[in-house]
Amino acid sequence: MNLSHGLHRFHVGDRLSEMTVYNGTIYLAGQVASDATQDIRGQTAQVLRMVDKLLAEAGSDNAHILMCQIYLADMADFAGMNEVWEDWLAPGDAPCRATVQATLAKPGWKVEVVVTAALP
Repeated sequence: MNLSHGLHRFHVGDRLSEMTVYNGTIYLAGQVASDATQDIRGQTAQVLRMVDKLLAEAGSDNAHILMCQIYLADMADFAGMNEVWEDWLAPGDAPCRATVQATLAKPGWKVEVVVTAALP
């Protein structure tokens, strides 16, 4: 399937698609941990693995992220999240990013990540 043109939705549910690709740009829904019992490092690692999986499905990777929005339930977790984030990115591939504190949809979720990326 050629994802460089047109609109393509992936993993479509009643409320949202996990990923939409439009004219070579990849938009991911907010990604959260599947195991909310983990600490911030564990949850961040889970979320970034899901980002990797979705980007790979579209034919891209984290080196092609254009913008990332990170929502933390508690800004006290900022340093722990950043440790995992920095290990995940290759040097020189850091995208534009915003990180804010927000009340997340389910108790126990510590981090939610929204990514916009490009097809290579």
